[in-house]
Amino acid sequence: MSIITMVWLMKVFVFVTLLSLVFVITESAPESALITKLPGFEGTFPSKHYSGYVTIDKEHGKNLWYYFIESEKNPSKDPVVLWLNGGPGCSSMDGFVYEHGPFNFELPKKNNSLPLLHLNPYSWSKVSNIIYLDSPVGVGFSYSNNKSDYITGDIKTAVDSHAFLLKWFQMFPEFQSNPFFISGESYAGVYVPTLASEVVIGNKNGVKPALNFKGYLVGNGVADPKFDGNAFVPFAHGMGLISDELFENVTKACKGNFYEIEGLECEEQYTKVNDDTNQLNIYNILEPCYHGTSLSAFDIRSLPSSLLQLGKTEKRLPIRKRMFGRAWPVRAPVHPGIVPSWSQLLADVTVPCIDDRVATAWLNDPEIRKAIHTKEESEIGRWELCSGKLSFYHDAGSMIDFHRNLTLSGYRALIYSGDHDMCVPFTGSEAWTKSLGYKVIDEWRAWISNDQVAG
Repeated sequence: MSIITMVWLMKVFVFVTLLSLVFVITESAPESALITKLPGFEGTFPSKHYSGYVTIDKEHGKNLWYYFIESEKNPSKDPVVLWLNGGPGCSSMDGFVYEHGPFNFELPKKNNSLPLLHLNPYSWSKVSNIIYLDSPVGVGFSYSNNKSDYITGDIKTAVDSHAFLLKWFQMFPEFQSNPFFISGESYAGVYVPTLASEVVIGNKNGVKPALNFKGYLVGNGVADPKFDGNAFVPFAHGMGLISDELFENVTKACKGNFYEIEGLECEEQYTKVNDDTNQLNIYNILEPCYHGTSLSAFDIRSLPSSLLQLGKTEKRLPIRKRMFGRAWPVRAPVHPGIVPSWSQLLADVTVPCIDDRVATAWLNDPEIRKAIHTKEESEIGRWELCSGKLSFYHDAGSMIDFHRNLTLSGYRALIYSGDHDMCVPFTGSEAWTKSLGYKVIDEWRAWISNDQVAG
């Protein structure tokens, strides 16, 4: 072999090697999104954390913000799970901070100190790669430079979230072959199946990158106005919140139709149900609620500042109207049309039954916002658990056909419900899933966790 030939082969080898290096560099997560440390946490993350913005409309400056955690087990093989909180209008960082995120948050002992973070042994990131997405735009840290984008609804939210996913998987191409699932709770009972349908249609139409979509999860999810609307009274009776006599009277007066209250006698009996349940925490009937008449029973310092004044002037609202509260990602029953905003609901002076101090303090700290790559407060405002910026339309109708079409197409679905949620009760979930008419494969049985019956 001549020297010239050897030199030429070496040049080709070097060229191919450089191309391979470029390929490796581009086929991985963006380093600019990597989170290297979080104030309040001591130690090393058990897996990589990323966060940042994905621009889905350059002309409008429309940006959706995400927080992504690689699986602590086997990120290259474990499923990718998108998590969505509901509202509509509530940040998915609710799920991150209070439910299944990587950390447990401990309130600081000193004022003006950040919460202390400890690893959560039950984090979903133990077994999955999980994306927490603030959606739609105008929620949490997601924003647009064009305020018209804050007028949105079910269908537009699904389209935008699909656009986010396509760009996100381009940014993180190493996860394109992983099984992909969409999950969420409460009003995400609408977000999840509508987005899932959008993904399926995109795949069928050859939209790239193709998403390896396998199924979805919905917890205590909004599904259908009639099923959701008729769920409350049987739930209240079954949980012992109203008497047998009242249950029989309201059922007879309303002819079993609690979705549309018609007639004076039906309205009177339903009002009695409201009166008997009005002081309960509708999101968890076993937990306390911040009531103006009982504030002395609580440590005032434990109340969110946003609730202190409300607690002094609280008015009682019918349970049906309180079901539209956005202090937690819930909404049921949902009727077609515009959904009341958070600020509109507060005008009725009702007290939310939550304590959002930890999330609000942590996510509005300048050092935290810098660490998780968000815009500054001066640019997009303070982070709020639930946004008051949106004009949101429920325009997708019932979710029953969405569920039927997805499951008949072979996609897996997990519909799960906690039995203390009075806002989107399990009685509604049972009724609408039964209406699908599927054959029961595994009969009703106890749910065992750690060798104990847990449900």
